[in-house]
Amino acid sequence: MKPIKYSPAFVLALILASITGCATTDTTSDTMAGKSKTTGQYVDDSTITTKVKAAIFNEPGLESADINVETNQGNVQLSGFVESRDDITRAIEVAQRVNGVRSVKNDMRLKEAGYR
Repeated sequence: MKPIKYSPAFVLALILASITGCATTDTTSDTMAGKSKTTGQYVDDSTITTKVKAAIFNEPGLESADINVETNQGNVQLSGFVESRDDITRAIEVAQRVNGVRSVKNDMRLKEAGYR
């Protein structure tokens, strides 16, 4: 039995189709609630999340590893644990300065004294 040879263009097209399929979201269950998310929105939110994480990482004094960032339709949610209320304020301000951010929701908490 001879092995099947695939052209590189066919393999590339197959890979791209697979990746594109993974980036889409289920629009059937959320359409009625107005929560459907297109591939473009998914990419935009991922870009915003990356930019916010980078901005927090580059902010002196903020422990970026302890701050989680999630984005949905330009609305950023910050969560995790920080040292002080000033750190919460700075993280929110940093996120608000990122292009594309519509709003910032704070779910960050202060570290307990024994864990600092």
